[in-house]
Parts: sequence; structure tokens; C-alpha cells
Amino acid sequence: MYEKTLTQLAAALKSGEFSSRELTAHYLQRIEKADTKLNSFISVTAEQALQQAEIADNARANGTAGTLAGIPLALKDIFCTRDVKTSCGSKMLDNFIAPYDATVVEKLSAAGTISLGKTNMDEFAMGSSNENSYYGPVKNPWDLTAVPGGSSGGSAAAVAAGLVPAAMGTDTGGSIRQPAAFCGITGLKPTYGRVSRFGIIAYASSLDQAGPMARSAEDCAHLLGVIAGHDGRDSTSVARGVPDYVESLDAPLSGLKIGLPKEYFGDGLAPEVEKAVRDAVKVYESLGATVRDVSLPHTHYAIPAYYVIAPAEASSNLSRYDGVRFGHRCDNPSDLIDLYTRSRAEGFGEEVKRRILIGTHTLSEGFFDAYYTKAQQVRRLIRQDFLDAFEDVDVLMGPASPTPAFDLGAKKDPVSMYLQDIYTIAVNLAGIPGISVPAGFVGNRPVGLQILGTHFAEAQLLNVAHQFQQATDWHLQRPAFAEEYA
Repeated sequence: MYEKTLTQLAAALKSGEFSSRELTAHYLQRIEKADTKLNSFISVTAEQALQQAEIADNARANGTAGTLAGIPLALKDIFCTRDVKTSCGSKMLDNFIAPYDATVVEKLSAAGTISLGKTNMDEFAMGSSNENSYYGPVKNPWDLTAVPGGSSGGSAAAVAAGLVPAAMGTDTGGSIRQPAAFCGITGLKPTYGRVSRFGIIAYASSLDQAGPMARSAEDCAHLLGVIAGHDGRDSTSVARGVPDYVESLDAPLSGLKIGLPKEYFGDGLAPEVEKAVRDAVKVYESLGATVRDVSLPHTHYAIPAYYVIAPAEASSNLSRYDGVRFGHRCDNPSDLIDLYTRSRAEGFGEEVKRRILIGTHTLSEGFFDAYYTKAQQVRRLIRQDFLDAFEDVDVLMGPASPTPAFDLGAKKDPVSMYLQDIYTIAVNLAGIPGISVPAGFVGNRPVGLQILGTHFAEAQLLNVAHQFQQATDWHLQRPAFAEEYA
């Protein structure tokens, strides 16, 4: 069963090839056997999952089941899930049991999907390797000595290893697309505001966006159709209708205009990654697309702008974790100040502390205009670069990451880690959608092709990605690790 895509599993459930309970039990057994090596899950909700599977089977027997009813999924441990620990990969929330469901969780549950548990992640979504988790690093199923990417590395690794057919992630600066690239799966970051952020533990509120991670673009289309839409509980949710993303997948690409940003093919890009990306672009040319070079002139400002804006918002969002209302509380505080300082010092990891300090400094009197205001002005220029490019082309293409997955422990300093997101961060600053699809290998480590579109162009991105996957089989490749637990 694990070798099937989500779309194929939905068809098999509909035909009665197997029941949802059988399918759910199959994946739970794979998690039990394999995840001791991967560490992709923080919590596994086996009993709850089997109960949900029974409900889905009954709905199918009664003729009331939807397309995705009975499909097992996993949730990044940043989505609040009623009566289930929601830790955000942090000691600070190791004891937090969410009292409500995030909107994404509500919608998936209403569609009849089954949550198998919560996946590991960089603490508070701060990281590019999934090495910053309180629960230990996640390993890449293609090579257990490599990182899976971050911060949604647990979701990416679980899908790649066949422990779950699909998972939910969040993307603040590339945290869906980069781990999808490192693990050889498909990951979609929607337009900011396309998917509700209600119930998602905040890192940087103007950048965070939830999205699906699965084997194929077709799978992601099914999932986005469920989770997208306006939500009155999220003030940043856009009141806009949700199209049928599956309906347009088979549209031909003849006449598609592809732009290759010259800034994405310069110094720092591994030659093997560049070759894989350019080979993928040739596939598009064979499908009738035309290719031209474009420029995004403010790209080199994206990382410094992001690492002013995101830590500033994190500093504000994480101020609520003080040892008083919920979360970690230090033992025997001597006074209120001791309670605050020790609870935060003990509860937060090093990278989270680093970003809080950067953000607090940025927002402080005397530095706000010099740093934060200036970064927001640069953000506007970056957004305009994309809008100008989309006047001439339909989509942009380039690498999702400058290198394939790097070794665990290889990045010793924060700056070298931050540079892993050089091709993804600007997308979040601009609020546009992006998708990463498998496009080859360097040795045994996958390479991701990143495809970008203008605001609310998810249907086109999914169509462009799907047509590539119809012409190639990179997305069907499985790591040997997955076969060990067949």
C-alpha cells in the first residue's frame, strides 16, 4: 500500500480494494518499525487514528464519504490539534495539550482524512535542517547521514520513507519547499492568505503559510482544495473563492512562458544542481514551453531583509511564553523576574534565543527605523521584482536549494545555514506561491526544481508541475530505506 500515491490510495479505497482501517494499520506498523531510525514523528496517535478510520469506513459504506475520506496523513507539530500534544518542536511546549483544532486540521477532519500523529520540526519553525528540535534531529531516508531539510523536515522525511502518503507543513522562508527538495517529494507553499493560519503556532505572522507535502502535484492539488479558503478567525485570510485545482492539471503547456532568474544561477549554486534544473527546463521546452532569462535585481537583499523581519515578528510572537500562562515553567522561582528569565532560558533552544535577541534589538528604540522599516521597504522592492517579471512570463523556475541535502552537523555557523534558503526566502517576502518537485539526484541525494507563480496562481503551478511529472519519473523514485519495511 505504501508505494501508492495519495490519489491512487483514494481510488483504491473507493473501489473497495482495502478499508481505511487496513490502510491506517499498515502505515502505523511502518511508523512503529521504521521511525526509530528516522525520528520523523514527535507523537503518534494510533488509537485515535484507528477510530477515525472506522468512521471513514462507515461513511464510505453509507455513501457519504468524500474523495479523501479514509486517507491517513501527518501534521507538522505546529498545528494545534485538540487533545493532542502540540509542541512546536520545543521544550517550551513539551507539556502543551491543545484545547482546539487549527482551521487546517478542522478542514482535513471534515474531509474524512485521518491524522496518524505530529511530525518533528525545527523548534518554532526556526531552521533549515531539522537539527534544532528539542526531540533530536530527523534523518533523511535517502541517506541517514544527511539532514532532511527544515523546518518541516519530519513531514518530508515521513512522506519520502513511505510512513504516510502525505503531510502538512508550514513555510516561512522555504520550510516546505526546501525539505521537499532534500527528500525528493513535492511540496507546495500557497499564496500568503490562501490557507488560514488560525491555530498554527506563530513564528513570523506576515510570512507563515501552511501547505501540503506529498508524492506528486496531483496529490497536493487534492489537499490544497480541502485546506484553502477564507476563514473569519484569521484576519490575514483572503476572501477569495477556491478553484478546483484537480480540474486543470491536464491542461497542455504549449505556449507557456518560463523565466529563469539569472540571480538563481550564479555563485554558490552547485554545478550538479544547476545541471539537474536546466535538464528539467529542457523537458518543459519539449512540452511546448518557451524559456527566457529574466532578472530579479533585489534578490541579494532577501536574506538580510528576512533576517530582520522574521526575528522581529518572532520576538513579538514568542513574548507570550513566560512561564505563567502555559508552557514550560521553571522549578522554585525566587520571584517573578526569576520565573520569567529561567523559564525562557530553559524552555527555548539556542537558535530560538538567537532570533529573539536579534528581533528584540531590531525593534528597540533607535534601531526600529534603521533596520525594521528599511527591511520592509526592501521587501516591497522584492515583491515588485516578481510582479515585473510576471508581466513577461507565466512562471519562474530555478533550484529550490543551492545544494542537495548536506550532512548532519555539517553547518556549524548560523550564516552558512541561513544561506541554504537563498532561493526560497524572497517568495515569502513577496507572498507569492511556489512549489518544489523532484528533478534528479546528486549521487543518492535528491534535487528539487522550484516553480514560482504570481499571487493565487496555485492552479497553474500545479498544472505545470503535474505535466512535468507526467513526462518524468523522478517523483516515483523511492529510497532504499522505504523498501526495507515493505
